[in-house]
Amino acid sequence: MREALESWHFGKVLYAYRTHPHHERPISQGAVANWLGLTQAQLSRIENGPAPQDLSKLMSWAHSLGVPADLLWFKLRGSESQFAAPTPKQPEETDHPKPEQSSQTQGSTLLPVVVDGQTVFVPIDASTLATSGLGSLSAIPADSTTSAEHEAMSPLHRRTLLSGIAAAALPGLGLEELQRVANALDDSPRYQGGPVADYFRTQLDHAKRDDGRLGPKKILPVVLGLLGAIEQHARNIKPKARRELLSVGADGAEFAGWLYRDIHQPGQAGFWYDRAMEWAQEADDAAMQGYVLLKKSQMAYDDRDALRVLTLAQAARHDRWQLPTRVHAEVTQQEALGLAMTGEPLDAVRQKLDESRSLLTEVPGDDPNPLGAYFAEDTLMLRNAVTYTEAGKPSMAVELFGEAISSGTLSRRDTGFFNARRAAAVALCGEPDEAAELGRVSAEVAHTMKSERTLRVLGEVLHTLDRWSSRPAVRDFREALRAT
Repeated sequence: MREALESWHFGKVLYAYRTHPHHERPISQGAVANWLGLTQAQLSRIENGPAPQDLSKLMSWAHSLGVPADLLWFKLRGSESQFAAPTPKQPEETDHPKPEQSSQTQGSTLLPVVVDGQTVFVPIDASTLATSGLGSLSAIPADSTTSAEHEAMSPLHRRTLLSGIAAAALPGLGLEELQRVANALDDSPRYQGGPVADYFRTQLDHAKRDDGRLGPKKILPVVLGLLGAIEQHARNIKPKARRELLSVGADGAEFAGWLYRDIHQPGQAGFWYDRAMEWAQEADDAAMQGYVLLKKSQMAYDDRDALRVLTLAQAARHDRWQLPTRVHAEVTQQEALGLAMTGEPLDAVRQKLDESRSLLTEVPGDDPNPLGAYFAEDTLMLRNAVTYTEAGKPSMAVELFGEAISSGTLSRRDTGFFNARRAAAVALCGEPDEAAELGRVSAEVAHTMKSERTLRVLGEVLHTLDRWSSRPAVRDFREALRAT
């Protein structure tokens, strides 16, 4: 059950509950669907389709199963619940009792957020309310009605709360600043969208800065709140202000796609990359369109789709996108990875890597363009290491990984991820003990940061180490990964 909950996919939670070994036999979809107020077909789609995103439904299902609040990615502070008590063996399927509804304290409030084009209610805990200047907002239990939620918000005037969209999810936001942003949105002939776009860009930059330190589970709700606010208010402003706002929104949607990649939710990642492309097209932001193609190429690498890695990178290099030099360098490096994966000669791969390095040296130290600002010498070194691994030169990759990681410039999450990649290269070099130790350390970081992407790489490392499965270091790595 814990593994299912860690996936952020409630369909997997429901399946794990139905098929738990505690039951004499699996509970049917029909029985559980009846408990949840669903049809059997609806439950089947929930279990087998993309992760459900409507948080009001997620909270209702969590209450029905009695899931402990500390295991939920949408937990409410102060809530107390327990798993349903063990049920005795039943001779008939209809004897399975419905789990008890768990009680809940009023430790948080719900605010509407636009997610994937639908309004859902996000729980905001008391500490967030306090830091955002909204501490006077009445607490609303998770199972309250929509009308009650709106009534509780009305004394603060929902327009002041950016129409209530994700107001308390924005860090460090006070009522006075909210009023100023709302006024700017209402007065687009005067402001022309500048202060509004700048405000959201600043908040998005803060989220990007905190991602490597806190991980996607902490940052994703904030980013979805920002995107909800942008989507809501881009509907009611002048065309020029809308384009400026959607340009920021495209940047945020691309970042949301990356966060979903990190927790291994490719369906949601693809949705937000598509939304980023749509908003960039409407905003006439050519560079962002090319950048999204680059990110789609990188996501194709997650799926080991070598041909898409290459062709998407080549598409991203087209002159029409007018890419900043730094992004051009990253795209060129990605093309080298695609060439390595598709079996092109090592000389052709190295030619692209040299071209990427040359482009990066042309970027001025005070480059004002924020797009792809993370792509620096250390990043290039790490990407090159991955490329050499794919080209069948793991020993060259190990050296580059070690040099880049030892520089100390990587975030904790990225250190864990590239240590996993380093472990993969070391394993291919025939050094099982060193690879296992690197993998064990990386698994600890992946567990803390909730990085499913890192865990997937570590699974590949463990598979490579199968031939040395009896060695103590490999056994310790296997147990660490299993615990994670």
